[in-house]
Parts: sequence; structure tokens; C-alpha cells
Amino acid sequence: MSKSTDICIVETQSSTEFYPYRSPAKFGGRVVNDVTLLNVSVRVRTRDGKEAVGNGSMSMGNIWAWTSKTLSTDQTLRAMVEFGHKVAAAGKNPGEYGHPLELVHDFSKEYRHLADTVSITEAAEQNTEQMVKLAQLVAASPFEAAVFDAYGRVLGANSYNVLSKEYCNRDLAYYLSSEFAGEYLDQYVLAKPKERMPIYHLVGALDPLDDADVEKPLNDGLPEHLAAWIPYNALTHLKIKLNGDDLAWDVNRVLRVDQIAEKLIVQPVYSADFNEKCENVEYVLEFLRQIGEKAPKAIERLQYIEQPTNRNLRAYPENKMHKAAAIKPVVIDEALVDFDSLLYSREMGYSGVALKACKGHAEALLMGAAAQKYKMFLCVQDLTCPGASFLHSATLSARIPGVQAIEGNGRQYCPSANVVWEPLYPSMFKITDGTLGTSVLNEPGLGFHWE
Repeated sequence: MSKSTDICIVETQSSTEFYPYRSPAKFGGRVVNDVTLLNVSVRVRTRDGKEAVGNGSMSMGNIWAWTSKTLSTDQTLRAMVEFGHKVAAAGKNPGEYGHPLELVHDFSKEYRHLADTVSITEAAEQNTEQMVKLAQLVAASPFEAAVFDAYGRVLGANSYNVLSKEYCNRDLAYYLSSEFAGEYLDQYVLAKPKERMPIYHLVGALDPLDDADVEKPLNDGLPEHLAAWIPYNALTHLKIKLNGDDLAWDVNRVLRVDQIAEKLIVQPVYSADFNEKCENVEYVLEFLRQIGEKAPKAIERLQYIEQPTNRNLRAYPENKMHKAAAIKPVVIDEALVDFDSLLYSREMGYSGVALKACKGHAEALLMGAAAQKYKMFLCVQDLTCPGASFLHSATLSARIPGVQAIEGNGRQYCPSANVVWEPLYPSMFKITDGTLGTSVLNEPGLGFHWE
């Protein structure tokens, strides 16, 4: 049944921005030195003729989203940007009305076709590799964000507060399974954002930990190493990037981080991210055993483990996580691209879910609902998002029950992209007590405004 609050998309625009990193970030054996942002704006119209514009922005994290063995990183980036522009251009639907959840879900069925029209190599006939689904989700995510943002704005409401039966034409069973019959997303999001949340600081595999590790100072006014970052932001939560294929290095890295944190933080909290580099669960178990033996407090401080083995779970059915998850929550990240992958991850022993705005706003909300239904551990990560993309990620963290902290790496690696946003939302960008003032993210639309 149609509703007066339904919208159609009457106009779209898309553009890109480029920012260099102040220092390289390494994860999963790959190094990132810059970021390309895809920005999308959409104009929507309600059935009674009201109009509003919404915006979305996201880092085109091709090195993370598309780990190709045949294409260069330049090629995968160009393909994702081209695809993102195509999604925005094809998203206009002046004759189709609905709730944003319905519009973007139905439109996402066209992503595969649009991806096939992208010229991944200079000569289209050389295109022998399809764009993977995760890369499609990332590139399409700014369009989805813009639609949800515009919907809230045209109704004069926060987008997280218009997810009930009053606004949606379909219940969650349509998107997930019959287990969710009669349920709507308002049952799985908070009516108001959390007041404040701790920020998770990334300890990248290349990041200096103390003065002795700094080979070439940046001298840009920001901390140069972890031991300086901790007092600078009064940090409490540290996300430690690990190699996954060098056990001695990984164990030593955690021990060094723990030694520094113990001196500077009253109650440190850690997460460990292997970025799928572990060969098997035995590696994870031995890692945990050695940490527990050499630094028992570090194990107590470890909140969760993130995606230890290959993202292609079905290709490696032997990589079950039950034993590791019995010790600490093990969350699915790169492998999570839809509801089926979430269900299969549970069979494989994963006990948690990492939500990301970069996989699409609708997808994040739906996976957040499913994770809560199945009583899984929940966290939100941000793909080193700066500016508006970081604020969007933070709104998810602040609105999803169970999420305990916000990952915010943009301030470390790409602070130049935050400059225009800092005066607008100082509580989100100027950190003095290790937390972010998320209560401000309660404006119409996704919770914040663009200048």
C-alpha cells in the first residue's frame, strides 16, 4: 500500500574529490597512500509535490573492496568510480515512488548489469574480470546514503526515525526471511543517538609506536606515533592491524602496543584485525594462546577479532571459527555482502558482524537488524572515511544498539579532508577525552548537514 510519504528520485549529480594521506596505511599486506571520495546528491519529490536534496559521500576503497590478481589498483579504482557515477545517473525514477529502503533495494538488482557496462581496462574488449559484489556495494553506497538523507530532509525528520510501519510499505521479511515477518527497522535502531561514544584509534601495521620507530618525522603538528596519539586524544580503544602470516611479528606487535597502552591508559580496550591473512583458525588460536601466556591482561583487553581468514568463506569450508569464537567474538567483515553470507558465516562459527556504511546504508541497517535478532556481537568500521563519510559511519554507530565504539581513522591518515567539517561538528573531530559527542548527529536526514 502506497503512502503519502513515499518519494521518487527526480535528479541526481555525482562528483569526486581526491586527498593524499599524511602517512601510508597498511592492512592485509596492502598499502594505501590516498583517498578518492565519490559524492552524490539527489533531489526527491513526495507524492504531494514536496522536494528536498540529500547528499552522500564515501571513500572508494578499492584496495580493500576489490583484491584483484589481474587488475592494477588504478584500474579497479577507475572502474569503481565509473560504476558509482553510473549508479547515480541511472538512479533517477520519476515514475516510481516508495520508501528509500524499497527504492535502493529494488534498484540494487541492476548493479550487476551496470557493472558489466564499466570499461575496467582501456579497451572494453579486454574486460575479462567482473567487478566483485563488495566493490559494487562500496561504489553505490554514496547514492544510497543520499537517498536516505533526502528522504529525511523532505519529511523534516531524522532518517533513522522514519523506518517504522508508518513509513515503510514492506516488512523485514521481504528483505531477509520469514523470521522477520511483521517487523520493521525501527525495532532495531535507537530513537536517539547515543550521547557519547569512545573512538577506536587504528594502529596500522606501518604506524610507529614510539619515538624509536619514527624514521622520518612529518612535523605537521599531529602526533607522530602511538605513544603520542594516546595522550593527544586521551584514547582508550585501539584497533591493532596484524599481518596474519607472521605469528612472531603479530604477537610482538600486540605485546608492544599493550606495554605502551598500560602506561598511558587506565583501562585499554583492543581489537585485532588480520584482514583475512590467516591461513586457518589454528593460527588465530596459537596467537591467542601466546598472547595469553605472555600478557594475560592483553587477552582480557581484547574485545573482538576481525575477519581472520579469506573472505570467500565457501571456497574454504575448513576455516571454521567456532574454537576461536569460544574465546573472543570473531566478526565477519570483508565476507559480509548480503543476508545469505551472514547466515553462512554463522554456520562457519563467526559470532559477530562488522557493519560498514560503505556497503550501503540499507544493507547496514538490515544486517544490523539480523545480527541483533541472532544475538551476534556488533561493531561498526569506517574504511578510513573522512568528512561526511565519517559522520555517516558515526550515525550508524550511534543508532545501532550494542555497538560500543566508533572507528575513526580519517583524522590520522587524511586530516586535510576534515578541515571544512571541524568547525561544523567540533565534538566529532576535536577529541579531548577519547570520545565523540554523537548526540549532535540528530538533524534531519542522516543527522548532519552539508555546507
